[in-house]
Amino acid sequence: MLLRPALKTMSRSWGLNSRLFSAVAGSEPAVLKAEVIPTNENDPELLKIRHSTAHVMAMAVQSLYPEAQVTIGPWIDNGFYYDFFMTNNTALASEDFKKIKKAMDKIISKDLPIRREEVSREEAERRIKSINEPFKLEILESIKTEPITIYHIGEGDDTWWDLCAGPHVESTGALPKKAIELQSVAGAYWRGDEKREMLSRIYATAWHDPGQLKAYKKRVEEAKKRDHRVLGKKLDLFSIQEDAGGGLVFWHPKGSKIRANIEDFWRDAHIRNGYDIVYTPHIANVDLWKTSGHFDFYKEGMFDQMDVEGQEYQIKPMNCPFHCIMYKDDLRSYRDLPLRWGELGTVYRYERSGTLHGLMRVRGFTQDDAHIFCLPEQLTDEIVGVLDLTEEILSKFGFTDYDIMLSTRPEKSVGSDKIWDDATEALRGALERKGWDYGIDEGGGAFYGPKIDLKIRDAIGRTWQCSTVQCDFNLPERFDLTYKTSEGTTERPIMVHRAIFGSIERFFGILVENCAGDFPLWLAPVQLKICPVTESVHDYCHEVKAKAAKAGIRVEVDRGVDRLPKQVRNAEKGKVPIMAIVGVKEMETGELAIRRKGMGDVGSFTVDDFITNMLESIGNTKEFEFEGRIDPKPDKPEEPSE
Repeated sequence: MLLRPALKTMSRSWGLNSRLFSAVAGSEPAVLKAEVIPTNENDPELLKIRHSTAHVMAMAVQSLYPEAQVTIGPWIDNGFYYDFFMTNNTALASEDFKKIKKAMDKIISKDLPIRREEVSREEAERRIKSINEPFKLEILESIKTEPITIYHIGEGDDTWWDLCAGPHVESTGALPKKAIELQSVAGAYWRGDEKREMLSRIYATAWHDPGQLKAYKKRVEEAKKRDHRVLGKKLDLFSIQEDAGGGLVFWHPKGSKIRANIEDFWRDAHIRNGYDIVYTPHIANVDLWKTSGHFDFYKEGMFDQMDVEGQEYQIKPMNCPFHCIMYKDDLRSYRDLPLRWGELGTVYRYERSGTLHGLMRVRGFTQDDAHIFCLPEQLTDEIVGVLDLTEEILSKFGFTDYDIMLSTRPEKSVGSDKIWDDATEALRGALERKGWDYGIDEGGGAFYGPKIDLKIRDAIGRTWQCSTVQCDFNLPERFDLTYKTSEGTTERPIMVHRAIFGSIERFFGILVENCAGDFPLWLAPVQLKICPVTESVHDYCHEVKAKAAKAGIRVEVDRGVDRLPKQVRNAEKGKVPIMAIVGVKEMETGELAIRRKGMGDVGSFTVDDFITNMLESIGNTKEFEFEGRIDPKPDKPEEPSE
């Protein structure tokens, strides 16, 4: 089921003009109709197809290459992968795909049964040793539950099997041969450990029918055009400087302007909604994270400690312990609550170099973090407030289609049954008050509390995990956070973790890909490009620039070394939304001939009228949709006057 909140914010956020979608995502998304295709989360049958196809692929590989040992083959967002260890020191390659796919098709055509079997741990170990699959032994050791489940493909001597929890289709004949495609092969270390064996990882995709496969491949091609790493370099927004170290982002002037606008809007929205903005250090004594429990649970994701006068200091991997000790810095009364503290806090986490990916996975990033300390009876209202703020902020950037999950108590958790039940009902009640559809992830909550996760859907139909709201019963206990009740007794507050963007870096990458680099007018790093037709108008162009810049418009003047058509083309390639063409006539009349990216001339304006209209468009976060005086078109409309 596709989960969509019932939103009524589009007209408020983007204006009433049907052309305004191009303000969100530029000219490309305005004509793009993203087909919604199923996902593992909303289509259990698709998940079965992918899981079973992964087994069929492994069976095919081992039939063709007896030297291949299997490791793991999980499903992923758009398909699955399988890792193989080649005992003869070779590696699988894309040139092998045709042969592998042909073998897979034969297995599917035989309509072999797929059968589940439960065995003891000892029996599973015996069988694994008999076929000399050492990686399966390691997998078996990591399985803590019993009985052990095995899935077989086929019967008798032709059977192939693997350790697996399922689910699967009933037989290979249920798999759609023409909706399966092997995509790529890559190297991967076993268990992600560069000290272990190098494996051959085959990525593949599978769908219900060829139509879905075609729609998916179309989306992949569109995604390549929108790759934020390519556009980031092309538009001079940011870079990853390998000389400084992988996973560390350098924000260039244009990217910094966009980021500053994002952060200013975030900060203003939070203040309007009753948050106080706080700032905390980048390092602290490691004992802080030992108290919070992060050191025990997330040590592998933290950088090594540094010695400071005989004490171990830690560069911070998260902000929440800082907010806890700030809360504890004063005696708190029930009258003080709720407290809402927001921080754009930069954190640092160790990621293996092979996992780094542009802005989507980095080692240093800024979380749009906030923590709410409240009374139990305030929790539902606070969660509704968080969801309202999430809707306000995300819709500002054009994201109005969400998939929402409520995750409940896992097997291992802290806190009483009552506090879990009350918190879960508070989250559920908040979602129902919003009128939002949501799914239930039974047992998917954090060990310290239930949570709501929100994925946004972009212009080409992909979903991205961004916002989260989490109740926490653990940190108030660990840091001994309390407040005085109206009866004078001492109780612990409910702590709520929440983020809307997740991180500035990742959200920026998503935003770039969503709008294909065509930022809406209010966000564009250069909102206006002044194009001089002749050298004689340069001084006038710079006077206009100074006036527009003083009014708050981000403006540049073209150097004027190229002819006007090339200046216009360069501005459009640079995704500048508005261009002002200035010739002698415009200088003499004190006007500007205005063009909109992708739409051409919109008429002539006096400088003051143009700036007024431009500021109105920026303030309303919509397109520049005013019309100026339209003169009869000259022979070359792109060169209004010499």
